[in-house]
Amino acid sequence: MIGAGRLESYVVGRVMTGVGAALAVVSAVILLVQFVDLSRSVGLSADVGVGRLFILTLLRAPALILMLLPFVFLFGGISAYVGLNRRSELVAMRAAGISAWRFILPAAAGAFLVGVLTVAVLNPAAAMLSARFEANRAELLDNTPAGAPKAAWLRQGDERNQIVIHAKSRDTVGGMVRLRGVSLFIYQKNANGIPEFKRRLEAGEARLMPGFWKLTDVREAGAGESSVRSDSLSIRSSLDAEAAMERFASPEAIGFWRLPKAIKLTEQAGFSASGYRLRFQQLLASPMLLAAMLILAAAFSLRLSRLGGLAGLAGAGVALGFAVFFFNQFSGALAKADILPLFAAAWAPPVVALLSGFTLLCYTEDG
Repeated sequence: MIGAGRLESYVVGRVMTGVGAALAVVSAVILLVQFVDLSRSVGLSADVGVGRLFILTLLRAPALILMLLPFVFLFGGISAYVGLNRRSELVAMRAAGISAWRFILPAAAGAFLVGVLTVAVLNPAAAMLSARFEANRAELLDNTPAGAPKAAWLRQGDERNQIVIHAKSRDTVGGMVRLRGVSLFIYQKNANGIPEFKRRLEAGEARLMPGFWKLTDVREAGAGESSVRSDSLSIRSSLDAEAAMERFASPEAIGFWRLPKAIKLTEQAGFSASGYRLRFQQLLASPMLLAAMLILAAAFSLRLSRLGGLAGLAGAGVALGFAVFFFNQFSGALAKADILPLFAAAWAPPVVALLSGFTLLCYTEDG
């Protein structure tokens, strides 16, 4: 039993070494391709030096690497298992009566744990860097100096009220969102849940404080009423500084732990949160997808090397991995178009990949 445990640990170590090597190769390719792409898209539109482009590349690369992590486990797994097969180590293990499930399932469990760690820890960090990338890229493409304010549209709401906010400029001061030239359109839901316009506020400046907007130099007018001026006014807000800035970001730029709040606030504001919900479900399903990719890698690498055709099987495994990736992207596109349920779009690709891997393994191992 101890020997079997050491053997399984050895196989898991070799697999994770292969995954690490594949991660290094994929990361290098992503950095190179992303740098060239930014040089063409940003470098030609703005006066940007090589150092700034490299910083933008480093901000963008982690999110792309995490997106391609299933390929990393597929390529790394195939490389590791093919290497063990060609050195006849797998043949010796199976000749000793050790089932392939004994050294495949622990590696798949390791991939699952890496997936959990990626979703819980690495994804929030990559999302934060991606948000900074989007902000810096937009700043360069807009040809505005660093720190310059930008126009903004925001929307917030609860069970009773909806508020649409437009500002001529926005910036952050000490982590606090500040809007200038602000217009607030306040709607109140009637008995049928339909928003009806109630009043409009014009303010010279609005600062987002904990739980409310602090308006200064305010002019307020209700429907059919004359305007009333005041030096300051407070309006209740369901947003915080981070949530407000997330309204300008894509779902990929919001970390896993903040997605539930982003979904709630988006729906309270009257918007569709399908993009955020799809992203959340895809992140939940990603550990299973990584495990499924490793099982697929093993299923296409167990053929005895002396029988030939091992390279062809490995190539077929890579092709199937690409098919699963595109199936995942296609399902997401169908979900965003409201053609496919979000839950099915997120979980169907990893489930299909996992069942395909188990089917091939059963056929290879048990005939």
